[in-house]
Amino acid sequence: MGDPLRLYGLRALVTNAASGIGEAVSRTLIKHGCRVLAVDSANSGVEQHFASVKGIDGHSANLTDATRMPLLVEEAVEKLGGIDILVNEFPLRTKTPLSDGDADVDKLLENRADLIMSMCRSALPHMKKSPQGRIINIGFLRSIFAAEGNAAFAKSEKNLAALTRALGAETGEFGITANFIQPGAIMTPSSRDVYKKDKALRDFCIANSAAQRLGEPVDVAKVALFLASDDAVFVSGTGVVVDGGRTG
Repeated sequence: MGDPLRLYGLRALVTNAASGIGEAVSRTLIKHGCRVLAVDSANSGVEQHFASVKGIDGHSANLTDATRMPLLVEEAVEKLGGIDILVNEFPLRTKTPLSDGDADVDKLLENRADLIMSMCRSALPHMKKSPQGRIINIGFLRSIFAAEGNAAFAKSEKNLAALTRALGAETGEFGITANFIQPGAIMTPSSRDVYKKDKALRDFCIANSAAQRLGEPVDVAKVALFLASDDAVFVSGTGVVVDGGRTG
C-alpha cells in the first residue's frame, strides 16, 4: 500500500464524479498514477470542474438511462485508449428519504441494477484486455433512507452484494475483480441538502455510527483505491462497509 504510483498507466472510468464520492475517488486515483475520465450529468459542470486538474478529463453524459451506457463506454475508450478500472455510482435520488415498505425502494434498486449491468457488460470486452481489471460498485448513501428506513437500507446493501457477487463470478476467469463499497452516512453535497431539511435524520445517523460522526467522501475513496490496486488482486465478489461502525 506504500507505492505512490501503484496505479501507474491504468485508466479509470468514474461516474457521478463532479462532486462527493465520485470526485474524491477520481482525485485519489490520479494521485497514484491513474488516468481518469470523470463523468457526470450535463448540468454538473464536470468538464469545467476538472479543466485544470492534470490526469482527470471531465465528461458529461446521461447517467440515468441504462440504454446510454454502451455509448458512454465507447466514448471512454476513445478518450482513454481503454478501461482498466470501472467505478459505478449513479445519480439516482428521491424527493424525500425512503422509509421501510416504500414502493419506490424496489424501483430504485431495479434502476441501479440495470445501470450497473449495462455499464459492466459494455465495458467487459475492453476490460478483458487489461492487466488489472477492476469493477467497483458504490452503494446508496444512508441519507437516501429515512430514520424509519433501516430495513430498506439493508435491502439495498443486500441487493448490491448479490449483484456484485454475480459479476465477480462472471468476470473472474478474465482476471477481473468485482467488489462493492457500501457507504454509510457520508457528507456529500446531496447528503448535506437532505440533512439541512431533516436534522433529525442527521442526528439519527450520527447516533447510530460507532464513530459518532458523519463520514467524508475521502473515507470511501481510500477503500476504492485499495480495491483498484494490486493489493486486492485476490479480493472479488465481496464488499466493504464504510460507515464508522454500527452501534446496533
